[in-house]
Amino acid sequence: MVTRSDTQNSTALQDRTQGPTPWNVVLIDDDEHTYEYVIRVLQELFRWDRAKAFKVAQTVDEEGRAVLVTTHKELAELRAEQVNSFGRDPLIRASQGGMTCVIEPAEFGDDGDDASNDESHGASHADSGRTQGDSAEGATPSTVDRD
Repeated sequence: MVTRSDTQNSTALQDRTQGPTPWNVVLIDDDEHTYEYVIRVLQELFRWDRAKAFKVAQTVDEEGRAVLVTTHKELAELRAEQVNSFGRDPLIRASQGGMTCVIEPAEFGDDGDDASNDESHGASHADSGRTQGDSAEGATPSTVDRD
């Protein structure tokens, strides 16, 4: 006979083993920011080198968006807010503020991705234009192999 206590313990164990839901921090393309601005934002906020930042700027420009990192919701919200509030691009007169950066639940398919590939765990992964964190303060563009 299964008791209420057994059911509660089973649910609690399942919650602990699945961990928090991973969230993507997604940078959205626009016409109000230069490559130089995007590179500077990524270098300053994520401590990426210029080559990594440039590759992400290219991805955003070509695909309209790029996943910067995948992490737990609170850190994803912080990272998106940092990008959103970085300030205007001084090289473009029409620039009114920071770039648009949003968060969305991460979806991992049958291609071997899993929720352990995130900024908080220091893992890296690559797939079709997405980027993931490779340290607590950085990330690896999808076109660059993990260091």
